[in-house]
Amino acid sequence: MTATDDVVDALVRTTFEVAGVLTRIGGEHDLSLTQLRVLGILRDRRARVTELAAYLGLDKSTMSGLIDRAQRRGLLTRGKNPEDGRVVEVYMTPAGLELAKRLEDDIRRALAPTTGRLDPEQLDRLVNLLNVVSARTHAAAGPTAAC
Repeated sequence: MTATDDVVDALVRTTFEVAGVLTRIGGEHDLSLTQLRVLGILRDRRARVTELAAYLGLDKSTMSGLIDRAQRRGLLTRGKNPEDGRVVEVYMTPAGLELAKRLEDDIRRALAPTTGRLDPEQLDRLVNLLNVVSARTHAAAGPTAAC
């Protein structure tokens, strides 16, 4: 096995573990993993439906359906862009922001046993390395987003 194989294996294992945590926590709040990602993306920004769809690799109609369901739950809403009134954007409601904060706290607690094994220097190195890895992914995928 090469060093590249080891890295790929470690990334895949870590992704499965983190996705499992996210899926479980999302399920506890009646959210799919994709809905959880949408809330993560929108927690600090507004976005067009087409941008969200492209970033998540979904059809615009699928994305619209996800947004409609979140809107019915009072988590998201649509509104005109303040700089260009012709553009409609999606953003979080106060209830959505509150839920996003609870989700963030739940996720932090769930991952604490894993992250707690690292000392502060290791945590900084991990964050820097993951930022390098995800920067290429985000640049290729479209708009930057916290997911």
